[in-house]
Amino acid sequence: MGFVAGIVLGIPFGIALIVAFSKWQNVRAKRRSELAEAVAAFARMTVEDSRKILQSGAYPPWLRWLNLQLDKLWPYINEAASELIRSSVEPKLEQYTPAVLASIKFSKLTLGTVPPRFTGVCVIAGEPGEIIMEVEVQWDGNPNIVLDIKTLVGMALPIQVKNIGFTGVFRLIFKPLVDEFPCFGAISYSLRQQKQLDFTLKVVGGELSAIPGISDVIDETIRDAIEDSVAWPVRKIIPILPGDYSDLELKPVGILEVKLVQAKDLANKDLIGKSDPYAVLFVRPLRNRTKRSKTINNDLNPIWNGNFEFVVEDPATQHLTVRIFDDEGLQPSELIGCAQVPLKDLEPGKVKILWLKLVKDLEIQRDTKYRGQVNLELLYCPFGMENQLMNPFNPDFTLTSLERAMKDESGEWDPDGIERKYTQKKRHVIVRGVLSITVISAEDLPALDLMGKSDPYVVLTLKKSGIKKKTRVLNDTLNPVWNQTFDFLVEDALHELLILEVYDHDTIGKNYIGRCIMTLTRILLEGELYDSFPLDGTDSGKISLNLKWAPQPIMRDP
Repeated sequence: MGFVAGIVLGIPFGIALIVAFSKWQNVRAKRRSELAEAVAAFARMTVEDSRKILQSGAYPPWLRWLNLQLDKLWPYINEAASELIRSSVEPKLEQYTPAVLASIKFSKLTLGTVPPRFTGVCVIAGEPGEIIMEVEVQWDGNPNIVLDIKTLVGMALPIQVKNIGFTGVFRLIFKPLVDEFPCFGAISYSLRQQKQLDFTLKVVGGELSAIPGISDVIDETIRDAIEDSVAWPVRKIIPILPGDYSDLELKPVGILEVKLVQAKDLANKDLIGKSDPYAVLFVRPLRNRTKRSKTINNDLNPIWNGNFEFVVEDPATQHLTVRIFDDEGLQPSELIGCAQVPLKDLEPGKVKILWLKLVKDLEIQRDTKYRGQVNLELLYCPFGMENQLMNPFNPDFTLTSLERAMKDESGEWDPDGIERKYTQKKRHVIVRGVLSITVISAEDLPALDLMGKSDPYVVLTLKKSGIKKKTRVLNDTLNPVWNQTFDFLVEDALHELLILEVYDHDTIGKNYIGRCIMTLTRILLEGELYDSFPLDGTDSGKISLNLKWAPQPIMRDP
């Protein structure tokens, strides 16, 4: 009887124990998972995130201690920092001195008695052998900065830089890590993100406004010098232990080829007529590295067909930025929209075709208004890749030979001349051949006739050469089948555009239906292409094509 009672009581107790243990294991696993997620979230935390958590006045003791120590050390840091600024920024001021001035130098430079504040901090996972830290710094100081500016006519202008307000994120890289105290060989610093930089300019003993236009010129020169001297990916190196740290210096690592093809559905900024759009493109926002397209007048669907090259120093963090403006003539241009492409998303040696939606601001995405799209083709070509990575359009155009051509006689990099030398070398790359286009059919065309049909035909145009050809007209159909083939002799396929426009034929005149614009990039890479392409300018409709490319040898001068 006791045995039976033991079984009756033991089995439920055992089951309950197993269930309780299972639930405890699940709770423990859930807590461990939540803890892992929290740790991962802290690992991904940026300076901005830390600033949201650590509100002003609620900084942890160690951060308050750090600011307190900065107060004590500021007189010594001020002296060292002032000399660093002078040595790094002054050469750039000379480089960017505008034509209306003879020279710009510092006559006085001290950062004053008010130290900056650390308002955020994070540690970033880097490569083995380095520690990366980012700190957000806010500074409303009382510096004494006077620029000695000389004009071409010999007039001296002592200009004081006043009312400086700065907020930015500095990146500190401790590398290489060593066993010897203080455990790293050098510190590299860079302005990773500039959130605010405000200042005013005043002529000592006079008013800067007395010289028309000079204030804007000097303001722009100062900002360019700062961008080119300390802004990421530029890295300034401070050796801590003896050694060679030239490998930490900024070097060009590749070229980004950009084809600005077209834009569509741009927002209209003019009250009368249409916008006159042009594009500004850059990887680094410096005057000598910013490219501008031509202006297309009175057109919300412009075709630029522009080709540009940009030096790349750090593809992991750099972006290509495109800004579309409405040209207002003598008045300041008005921004239509902008877009950005992270270079890390590009596969080296592979062409990427993109349609980018334009936004008002790249930082704050509050405005949801549709501003149009821009069409780009991108090709990132790194230097010195294994097996001599080649330009996909021309096997003879190797990047290693190009890399050698981009160094000066001493073997040093010449960053300012790289884009120019690259462009000059690219001019010798000519891709010539025969393009065969079979216009197969179209589908779902809009009805433009009173009877609910259309009489469609297609006009084919090579934009650069101006050659045009036309299919036959097919009556009373919204799904025409042409199956007509046209051959074009293309003299410069790298810079050519194919435009296909579909029209509705009328007894008197014609009605525009839509168009399809494409570069020859895909067909050059693939040799033969069969695909359907949507028509722009209409709510429905697409056109099916078969394209073939037959390259022809180029006769070169002996």
